Amino acid sequence: MAQAGTRNRPLSPHLQIWRWGPHMFVSILHRVTGNANAVVGLAILLWWLGALVSGPGAYATFAGHASSWYGIVVLAGVSASLFTHMASGVRHFVLDIGAGYELEANKMWSILSPVIGVALAAIFWALLLLA
Repeated sequence: MAQAGTRNRPLSPHLQIWRWGPHMFVSILHRVTGNANAVVGLAILLWWLGALVSGPGAYATFAGHASSWYGIVVLAGVSASLFTHMASGVRHFVLDIGAGYELEANKMWSILSPVIGVALAAIFWALLLLA
């Protein structure tokens, strides 16, 4: 009896039905960068604070790792993730106030959002390394 009613029910759309677009990619990227900032950024922050209160030796160890090639790669990745998440967050804020839902505007800002984030991270690191 329960099966007779299920044949007339509409199927829910799922990922195989939707056509992928930049807005879907940016939405997923926003979640990924948010989680990366929370996990990796928090780990770096806690290591830095722990080294700061543990004395000069511990801080020198942290500074040595942070200023090495792999430390700079990790810090640049975290900052790129932060700026990308921020640019996407501004896009989401604009959508939340009811603007930017037009197809072309949404597509343009979906593409520009990660580009702006990476550009801001590059500018940040250029200023940081050249100063």
